[in-house]
Amino acid sequence: MIAIINTGCANINSVRFAFERLGVTPEVITDPAQLQHFERAILPGVGHAKVAMERLKQGGWPQAIAEYDKPLMGICLGMQLLCEHTNEGDVTCLGMIPGNVQLLEVGELTSPHMGWNNLNNIKAHPLTKRIDQHQQVYFVHSFAHTPNDSSLAQCEYGSAFSAIVANDNYAGMQFHPERSAKVGAQLLQNFIDWQLP
Repeated sequence: MIAIINTGCANINSVRFAFERLGVTPEVITDPAQLQHFERAILPGVGHAKVAMERLKQGGWPQAIAEYDKPLMGICLGMQLLCEHTNEGDVTCLGMIPGNVQLLEVGELTSPHMGWNNLNNIKAHPLTKRIDQHQQVYFVHSFAHTPNDSSLAQCEYGSAFSAIVANDNYAGMQFHPERSAKVGAQLLQNFIDWQLP
């Protein structure tokens, strides 16, 4: 059973419908005490990092997420909140994924980074199964995780940034798999299938 953590900062329905199309019916939860009863969890998020972190703290989520020992994946802002720090509002985040989030240096390109883009530097991992650099996923963001050892896949938009990250049982996708057609469906299926060592 998959839990979708409702922080009030995400479009819960689009994520839920994407899993339902794969034959899985996730449950939206609002109480941190519920989290431990699920086999895996999704932390979605859109909007401003400072506001989202404040809502997580007010809801009592940081401790529950830190103590969770099964697969948990952040999507978009949810991925950024799993990192150590974000420059968006100068906020200390949950610290489950090593590294920091900074404003994406886009050069002459338009910000935010919005639209379809290729993944590259893809590492072998259960979450990247059947994914290659010729496939595209859908992004909407202006801040991004700086690539490091936790990066499973990167993307290039003015500069390189992490598109998929993982550390122990925690993972994140900067793009929106629920809006990324067949590739996104494969990525969500990979998350469903992900078994920890």
